[in-house]
Amino acid sequence: MPWKHASLGLVLLTAVLAGCTSTSESSKPAESAVATESGHSRCDAAAAQFAVGKPASAALLEQARVKAGAQTARVLGPNDMVTLEYRSDRLNMNTDQAATVNRVNCG
Repeated sequence: MPWKHASLGLVLLTAVLAGCTSTSESSKPAESAVATESGHSRCDAAAAQFAVGKPASAALLEQARVKAGAQTARVLGPNDMVTLEYRSDRLNMNTDQAATVNRVNCG
């Protein structure tokens, strides 16, 4: 009975250690691919300031997102509830009651 537990423990330990090993050659390309796909690019709100004063629309939002280099974008109304997490790759277009953009920022 003790040999069964010892053998099982040895097999589990070997499996865990095998999962933790990596080679330096294969880890570098994977790291760069993950950084590119996960969207760690920063948003530049200054490039999207042209939208201030214009009526909010899906086309304007997409144009501002592309110019700002953001991965995602959203339109926020004056009474909209928003989440509090900061995302450096997201563009926010804040609007007034008339749906006119009055502020553009990242987050």
